Amino acid sequence: MTHKRQWIGFGLALAAALLLVTFTPWRDDDTGSGQPGGIGAAGKTAREQRFKTASVRRDVEATARLCTLESAREFHKLGNSGVGHEEIQRMLQMHPHMEYVRITRKDGSRAVAGEIPSGIERRIGRELEQAERAAGHGSRYESDPVLHGGHRYMVLAVPAKAGTRVAGVVRQDIVDEVERHQKRNLRLVPFPAEGRYRTESALPNTTKDITVKNGDENGQASHYHIDEVVVRFRTPPTDGQINAIMRQINGKTVRKLGYTHVFTSATMDAEKMMRYFTKEWNPVYVEPHYLYLTNGELSDSDGNSAKPIVPNDLLYAQYQWNLPQIETEKGWNLSKGSQEVAIAVLDTGVQSDHPDLVGKLAQGLNIVDKKQAPDDDVGHGTHVAGIIAASVNNGEGVAGISWYNKIMPVKVLDSSGAGTTYSVAEGLIWATDNGAKVINMSLGNYASAQFLHDAIRYAYDRDVVLIAASGNDDTDRPGYPAAYPEVVAVAATDANSKKAAFSNYGDYIDVAAPGDTIPSTYPGNQYAALSGTSMASPHVTALAALIRSINPSLTNVEVMKLLTTTATDLGDKGKDNYYGYGQIDVVRALEAAEQSASSLVGVTQRMERRIASLKARYGFTAEEK
Repeated sequence: MTHKRQWIGFGLALAAALLLVTFTPWRDDDTGSGQPGGIGAAGKTAREQRFKTASVRRDVEATARLCTLESAREFHKLGNSGVGHEEIQRMLQMHPHMEYVRITRKDGSRAVAGEIPSGIERRIGRELEQAERAAGHGSRYESDPVLHGGHRYMVLAVPAKAGTRVAGVVRQDIVDEVERHQKRNLRLVPFPAEGRYRTESALPNTTKDITVKNGDENGQASHYHIDEVVVRFRTPPTDGQINAIMRQINGKTVRKLGYTHVFTSATMDAEKMMRYFTKEWNPVYVEPHYLYLTNGELSDSDGNSAKPIVPNDLLYAQYQWNLPQIETEKGWNLSKGSQEVAIAVLDTGVQSDHPDLVGKLAQGLNIVDKKQAPDDDVGHGTHVAGIIAASVNNGEGVAGISWYNKIMPVKVLDSSGAGTTYSVAEGLIWATDNGAKVINMSLGNYASAQFLHDAIRYAYDRDVVLIAASGNDDTDRPGYPAAYPEVVAVAATDANSKKAAFSNYGDYIDVAAPGDTIPSTYPGNQYAALSGTSMASPHVTALAALIRSINPSLTNVEVMKLLTTTATDLGDKGKDNYYGYGQIDVVRALEAAEQSASSLVGVTQRMERRIASLKARYGFTAEEK
């Protein structure tokens, strides 16, 4: 039984503050699998430094491309819409990194807004002339970076319809911000010392036991639940008769839908239960609880494969390799999420008015400064939130994994990207008490604090699914809170479904998810590419929310089991130290959730989808009967 404590006195119980930080990575390209090699300590240190630097460079380059592409798209929209000065000015207000824009039409008329940065007018002027000439010939123009006054600028021009050209100046400070952010979090530069933290280390927790059985493979491939039957009685049974049946079959659950009952037994299989009901009750019928979707490719009853849903978000097709890799596109045919399932992100806060997150945030809390909103002053939390819930299919930026689940931003880390166990524990308790069903923690350290563990148990005992990043030091030393048995520990994979070289490993790893150069939302209405198990964890968090959306009756333990038993096995057969049970698979997880023995919700959902498919195929509208 979990030991309960009085939360009010926790501050006094904290002997020393434990520093928790965001988990971002280093990368090892020397080993294709990312698994540790047999080099000495000095060699590993040099290799770590080298590949940390390479990781920063790749993220920086990807971020610069994202910024350029997003700006070019906005320029193109302006050029094709025939707008004037006021419309351009509104666009600049929405995108403050765009300093100056001018639209030149075929007749030579212009619409201009913004200002060229002071001190480089002549150089920028020459670049703008060259850019407009290129756009006039139908080519996009991108200048080399112009560094001035601590800022990074570029000149961009795009051709538009009817001979219109759009040129402007874009401030790409985000590139330098990402570089500083990643250098700090990868410890390429000393972590800011503010004199109020004491960092401690701990030996790995060798008493933890995470053993989750995968289940019988043949049973998973079966087309009915092996421990369930559907019964229609000739006369509705009384409560007393139901109780007697449950005793005789060693019943686990019973659910009623219309005229039928679904019985689940803890010990009897479907065949034995069918014999029992036929002999003892002579029902109208008794049959297996059939499953209408296979564990492989989604199909309807005509055998037609469900098509992947490919969103139109600007950066999706070119940069978001991560979502197709875990079968998100096909999974969206099963569930896009629900506003009823809130996801708490314990992090550095979230930019509340980011265009790709507008309408996607629930009420949150700033633990660091309760007088302030949980805004992001680092960038990490906004990035994590976008992976989970950036607006999908809106033609903007990136696509999140969930279409409808809302993010509850809980700021537990300060402007340096660090926080104490107290702030994280308080965030856990607040999120739990305020309705979070899933909590993401892309943070951690190698010290196991009982104080934090008590808060983890508090949330776990109240049916919250807890997800955490494992860490990015290519070590088997457990990172906390990921290594607590109540938490799903997430390792990172790359675009080849291999272990990301920076990802921590060990027997506490439960699953893996993409974490290498992941594009997402970033403060300033921008987008950035970051790497780390911090980026892998929200993939799992989003899937847990989709599972709870499609089948709200599942407990947190059942959701955790589904995440592991439906994962795609990687590495050594079965559970291993590098991938846990494997890389998450959205389709398999949602199929299993829909087909779960604990709910009949999935039957209704499948019937509704089938009816909708037939209506669409034969030309019926939603209003027609």
